[in-house]
Amino acid sequence: MKAKYFFRTASIFFVLFAAGHTYGFLNFRPPTPEALAVYRSMQDVSFRVGSANFSYGGFYQGFGLYITVYLLFSAVLAWQLGAQDRRMQSMGWTLFVVQLTGAALSWKYFGAGPLIFSTIVAVCLGCGAYLLGSMEPNQARKTS
Repeated sequence: MKAKYFFRTASIFFVLFAAGHTYGFLNFRPPTPEALAVYRSMQDVSFRVGSANFSYGGFYQGFGLYITVYLLFSAVLAWQLGAQDRRMQSMGWTLFVVQLTGAALSWKYFGAGPLIFSTIVAVCLGCGAYLLGSMEPNQARKTS
């Protein structure tokens, strides 16, 4: 099997992961009165940094949306890696390690859904990076 197919599969799963993350993140509603109180406190408590006002809820929302941007960037990067030769193997392994770390964090903090997506993507990236290394030197890939 060609490295391209693993990287392109990872790219598709990155997009699905981004969509699921964004939907779940923006539609999350605390399930208990205690959790709702914490959620509201995050929105209501503000603080100043310099001349700007911030809230913990704003930070939470900003970081959540930043994760979506990262996932979409990773999708583009994985897609592009599918059109590369063995000189880009280190980039494939780097993205693999980042995603493997994401899988570990998902297992500890986020639950089954993110863990499954992170693991599938990590496996695809690892296989793609491995196959990039097995290519002949300077063997260019045709993009599709």
